[in-house]
Amino acid sequence: MKELTLLLGTNLGNREANIATALAKLDKELSGRRLRMTPVIETEACGFVAPPFLNAVAVYASARKPESILRICKRIERQMGRNDEPEYAPDGSRIYHSRIIDIDILTYGDLQMQTPQLTIPHPQIKSRPFVKVLLDML
Repeated sequence: MKELTLLLGTNLGNREANIATALAKLDKELSGRRLRMTPVIETEACGFVAPPFLNAVAVYASARKPESILRICKRIERQMGRNDEPEYAPDGSRIYHSRIIDIDILTYGDLQMQTPQLTIPHPQIKSRPFVKVLLDML
C-alpha cells in the first residue's frame, strides 16, 4: 500500500456539497481507506479570473495502479458534471476554466512518473501556493 495524496477543488455551484460528494465517491471507489484530510479552505483562482475555489487535500491508502486512480478521478469528475477537455492557447499554455470539481493526483508514495496523461508528483505543486499550505496542514 502507498499513500495517495489527492487535491480537490471546486468553484461552481454548492462548493461545500461538491467537495463532500467527491469525497464520498472517492471513499467508495478507493474502498474507504482515507487516512487523513485537511480542512477545506477558500483560495483564489490560479491562472485565470474566476470566483474563489474551495480546496482540500485527502490522503488515501491504495495499492491501485496510478492509471487506475486517474480513471477513477476522471470518472467522478464526469459523474459530477465536469465535461471540459483541456484547452490550450496558441502559445501552448493551458487555458483554465471554472469547474464543479477538480481532482488531481499530487503524490503517490515516492513514485515518480511522466506519461502524456499523468505526471506524478503533480507538476504544479510548487507553483500553486495554496497546495503547500494544504500539504503543511497534514
